[in-house]
Amino acid sequence: MIKNYFTISFRNLVKRKGYTILNILGLSIGISCCLLIFQYVSYERSYDTFQKKSPQIVRIRLDQYKQGKLLWQSATSYPAIGPNIKKDYPEVEQFCRLKDDELLLSNAATNVKFNETKGYFADTSAIDMLGIQLIKGSAVTALKNPDQIMLSQSMAKKYFGTEDVVGKTLVSRDDSGMKTYAITGVFKDYPKNSHLIIDYLVSYATLVNDILKGGEKSDPANTAFGWYDFYTYLQLKPGTTLQQFRAKLPAFTDKYINSKSWNKANNVKNVLDIIPLNDIFLYSNYNQEAEVNGNGGAVNFMFLIGFIIMAIAWINYINLSTARSVERAKEVGVRKVLGAGKASLVKQFMLENILLNITAVIIAAIAVSSLIPWFNNLMGKDVATGFSMSAKYWVIFSSIFIGGTLLSGLYPAFVLSGYQPAAVLKGAFKNTSGGLVLRKGLIILQFGISVILIAGTIIVYQQVNFMRSQKLGVNISQTLVLDGAQSVKDSLYQNVLQPFKTELLKNPGIKGMTSSTSVMGKEIYWTNSWKSLDHKDVGALTLYIMGIDHDFIPQFEMKLLAGRNFSTDFTTDKKAAILNEQAISLLGFKNPQDAVGKKVASGDTLTVIGVVQSFHHMGLQKPIDPQLIRLVPNARQSYSVKLQSADLQKTLAAIKVSWDKYFPNDPFNYFFLDDNFNSQYQSDQRFGEMFTLFAFLAILIACFGLVGLSAYNILQRTKEVGIRKVLGASVKSVVFILSKDFLLLVVISFVIAAPASWWIMHNWLQSFAFRIDISLWVFGIAGIIAVAIAMGTISYQAIKAALMNPVESLKTE
Repeated sequence: MIKNYFTISFRNLVKRKGYTILNILGLSIGISCCLLIFQYVSYERSYDTFQKKSPQIVRIRLDQYKQGKLLWQSATSYPAIGPNIKKDYPEVEQFCRLKDDELLLSNAATNVKFNETKGYFADTSAIDMLGIQLIKGSAVTALKNPDQIMLSQSMAKKYFGTEDVVGKTLVSRDDSGMKTYAITGVFKDYPKNSHLIIDYLVSYATLVNDILKGGEKSDPANTAFGWYDFYTYLQLKPGTTLQQFRAKLPAFTDKYINSKSWNKANNVKNVLDIIPLNDIFLYSNYNQEAEVNGNGGAVNFMFLIGFIIMAIAWINYINLSTARSVERAKEVGVRKVLGAGKASLVKQFMLENILLNITAVIIAAIAVSSLIPWFNNLMGKDVATGFSMSAKYWVIFSSIFIGGTLLSGLYPAFVLSGYQPAAVLKGAFKNTSGGLVLRKGLIILQFGISVILIAGTIIVYQQVNFMRSQKLGVNISQTLVLDGAQSVKDSLYQNVLQPFKTELLKNPGIKGMTSSTSVMGKEIYWTNSWKSLDHKDVGALTLYIMGIDHDFIPQFEMKLLAGRNFSTDFTTDKKAAILNEQAISLLGFKNPQDAVGKKVASGDTLTVIGVVQSFHHMGLQKPIDPQLIRLVPNARQSYSVKLQSADLQKTLAAIKVSWDKYFPNDPFNYFFLDDNFNSQYQSDQRFGEMFTLFAFLAILIACFGLVGLSAYNILQRTKEVGIRKVLGASVKSVVFILSKDFLLLVVISFVIAAPASWWIMHNWLQSFAFRIDISLWVFGIAGIIAVAIAMGTISYQAIKAALMNPVESLKTE
């Protein structure tokens, strides 16, 4: 019997090739999309889960309010929080702190040297808490004493060509001189699916020691509640809930931070919060994040798209199956007359359904395997390798596939097997109103989703294009940025920097050069609390500080709204400041002219000599921070070179020659400023590309469903078409009559989907500080496209029926 079922099923599928191909195509596309999306979601949600203790680990977040208004939220916090919170709360098992540490390192024996930026000062407990897997060295002593460093496998090989480096040394150079680090450990390369990139760790004792050597009488690296450049992680004891522990943080903050006289005097309130380690990558996008994090909302939305695409594919199967119901009605009638029961017919139709789905999943598996390299390239990282998603997502996919296969097969199977043989064989077979309503409802659902996806695609494109094309308030084009020289001592630096700059400016391919402590696109970490001496009632607030030389403002074509730029004609400019519009507003000045000549203080007192028009230091996802710009002619973090040469390679070669001449101990590293700045939009751009791709495929699959329903409807109305043509109806009028019902369904779907689409995309745009306004024409375009797609899909079937010989039409029933 089973063999007979398989034989009949195979014959039926082969006999109706068009139906079979259309079904398999829709299902395989849907399953392929679902598999790719699930692998992407699985990877994005896997960040930091490799750490065994990750469910117990949280990171502190610091928020600061002034007079009840939120000033900023930072991923970093005060270094004294960790020791004190462990002392006060037994729920805290251990803590660790990280502070970024950029080093110019070299192997003295081979003169291999690199600027290293992906490392941290770290407490010893970081090895255990962050899942650092030591290959060489002891976790107890590797970060115990000053001037100790641990290297990743790759970093060890980069400097020494081997992993066996414990006991060897690396030399660092900076403006204070040279330092020798003892290599005390080598660890496995840190996994890529982490919110941290760790190439090396330097003992926290090194930071403490350096501060004390610098003349500090106290130890701010352990006691400060004002220096917030530290990532603080807490390991909570098993059984401690986040809600319970979070509820205790206000009391801790009031005791140690808000009670400080400075905070009280300036009406500043600090608020601490915690975020689970596993949530940082997707749900933490605050100031001073260690790396660019992902977007949890986008990942969740794509996860939903995966379900939707699969649902659309099975809806199509139902519609295409019911479209064949008239064709197969007589088959059912004959088989029932010959003794076939309803159960055996259901089994027969379910077996056909299962064969179709199995064939589709095999084709989808082959397609996904071949598409993985392309998909990884689209996402910019290896989110998929083979079929490597976690077991959780395989269970979800398997459940969806099995459940969808059964549910999508049962409805057509019971519909077909339920036909009455007498009515069918007499030609009196008709549809039920309930079935018709269901099928129309499914089409409305499909095209409603299509309208949302079309409108969403347009809005995502508009937002990304808006961010990339918006005027920044600075000119960053044709700008080459060199990583500044770190090896020259302060006392000698000016005597080297100026000749280097003079030599570069002699090159006809170079228009200008300026040095600064930061450049656009790189987050500013230099902050202080400043207050206006003319508006003491306002109190102090955090300003982001950038040090520049005299040429920075004119080279970047920044607009001065009042006052002047720094000038070599004024020796007093070393005590001068230039503010942006956000800063003068927060400090209490009425307008740019009002600020010029006034004084601001933060330990040091500066005179405001100018106000620049607001400019975007970071991408448009973030608000413009209040900035204080001061004169630092010896800034060494970044050198911005303005180019005006068509022969870029020749100019680069000339710059390198000059660099090696004046800074022989520093590696020559550079990037183009506009490329680096625009890289902030890469994740949004990739999301837009992925959204567009899967939206297109979902709409394509939805069209298959419309083909099914239109074919079903036209088949049912074949005799009507013949009669109308005999009575003189034109082809045009027949096409209109056959199409209007479907167009009405599309219009209904648009009316439902337009407000839903606005709500979804409005909420998505809220994550951007600078964003577009959603225009009504977007939904008009989405509706027109949906109608055009529907007309294109229906018209072939309708025209074919309208052109049919009426004699043949009347013979069909």
